[in-house]
Amino acid sequence: MAVQQNKVSKSRRNNRRAHDSLSAANPNECSNCGELKRPHHICASCGHYAEKEVVAQMDEIDLDDDAA
Repeated sequence: MAVQQNKVSKSRRNNRRAHDSLSAANPNECSNCGELKRPHHICASCGHYAEKEVVAQMDEIDLDDDAA
């Protein structure tokens, strides 16, 4: 098991951890509905990606009463 030779001070430890923080997200505006979305992901509100409808939303799907 590794044992340190000398105590690592709080300053030296915190300087090493200075670059470990997470960066904020970079949201983009959806070209179809204008909502904010993650880059290179399908828009959660309208289901479009690169100006094409990829996922149909539940309110757009018409189901017959017999099928349900």
